[in-house]
Amino acid sequence: MLYALICTDKPGALQTRLDTRDDHIAFLKGLGAGLKAAGPFLDDDGNMTGSLVVIEAANRNEALAIAEEDPYARVGLFESVEIRPWNWVVKNPEV
Repeated sequence: MLYALICTDKPGALQTRLDTRDDHIAFLKGLGAGLKAAGPFLDDDGNMTGSLVVIEAANRNEALAIAEEDPYARVGLFESVEIRPWNWVVKNPEV
C-alpha cells in the first residue's frame, strides 16, 4: 500500500533543513523502489517549509518506522508528520 508522509517543518527551521538535506536525500535514495515520489513544500518566497514523501509500505506501522528513520525526523525538523494511506489513480507509471 502507498502512504503519503505529509511533513511540516517547525517555524524558523530552514537552516536545520539545509544542514541535513544531503543526508535526507541519501536516505530517500536508499529506499529504492519503495520510494514513489518526494519533494519539499515551499512558501510564497520559494523557501522549503515541509516535505511530501510517498512510499510503499506493508502497513501504517512500517510507514511510521520509515518516517522515523528520516534524517530530518531524527534532527527534530518536523513540527508534525501526518501519515495517510494514498491511492495513486492518475498518471501512476506502474499501472
